[in-house]
Amino acid sequence: MFENKERTDIAELGEFGLIRHLTENFKIRHESSIKGVGDDAAVLDFTGKQILISTDLLLEGIHFDLAYVPLMHLGYKAVQVNLSDIYAMNGIASQITVSIGLSSKFPLEAVEEIYKGIALACNKFNIDLIGGDTSTSKQGLIISVTSIGYAEKKDVTYRNGAGDGDLICVSGDLGGAYVGLQILEREKLIYMENPNIQPDLEGKDYIIERQLKPEGRRDIVDLLAQMEIVPTSMIDVSDGLASEILHICQQSEKGCTLYEEKIPIDPLTYETARELGLDPTVCALSGGEDYELLFTIKQSDYTKLKNDVDISVIGHITEKNSGCNMVSKSNVVHELKAQGWNAFNKS
Repeated sequence: MFENKERTDIAELGEFGLIRHLTENFKIRHESSIKGVGDDAAVLDFTGKQILISTDLLLEGIHFDLAYVPLMHLGYKAVQVNLSDIYAMNGIASQITVSIGLSSKFPLEAVEEIYKGIALACNKFNIDLIGGDTSTSKQGLIISVTSIGYAEKKDVTYRNGAGDGDLICVSGDLGGAYVGLQILEREKLIYMENPNIQPDLEGKDYIIERQLKPEGRRDIVDLLAQMEIVPTSMIDVSDGLASEILHICQQSEKGCTLYEEKIPIDPLTYETARELGLDPTVCALSGGEDYELLFTIKQSDYTKLKNDVDISVIGHITEKNSGCNMVSKSNVVHELKAQGWNAFNKS
């Protein structure tokens, strides 16, 4: 989890001293951030913009395993998964708050590692840290991030705007984060049985990074703006492609047809899934945590993005009574079902 031999007890700083220590080097970048950390509340001013707000909670043992998740990566990922929700509204993220609950096993140096990851994400994606809270936790590590962003009213994209005939598009590739997680879990089990065996992750860098260090797709929001495309609906792929397209169809009161051969899967994801005895398409449909953007566009916008190598057209929206289906590579029609990760699944 954390191997630094230096250990400073957090109690030496106290709550407010800890907050000052962790946030003193975070700089304010946005004119909309009138007041950040250091007062009773942050003050923001978004003149003439629609304000977007989202919150995510990450719990040790539920959302992450410190046996193989480095603390710096955890801090980075905690921010990324939250920014992704803003990008999924076709918006620009600009501020975050971070609240953290810590058990007594975490020294100051461990918390500093988490905040190094938070700072990396803030620097890369031009984000202001404007507040948060710290507390003692008896249940392990808890991280809660709230992201704040903005968009012009005409650009805000909801899940419920898909129309008949709209094309279904997705950025990047899918399934890599889930397959990366399976590799990490496999190596953890081997290590627990024999701590003398070093993890074998050679050649798996891409899918391991997809799991440990996902990247929110701010670039796709910018790209769509440059192309003058406003999606008719949009969502980020956190729980798996099937679950997400079903959300869009349910809220838009539509059906859909996906084509298996069009679903973008990286060769390493495909090969590793096969090595593990997994179906690569199922990993893409149900794996989750890819944080790519799934969106629909009008057919008239197709020519604007048809040559972009980072966006795949994978199907189209149909009328509601047609249902939600996938056409397999062998031309068999399968009903789509949401089998992604469920936050309240007790198994």
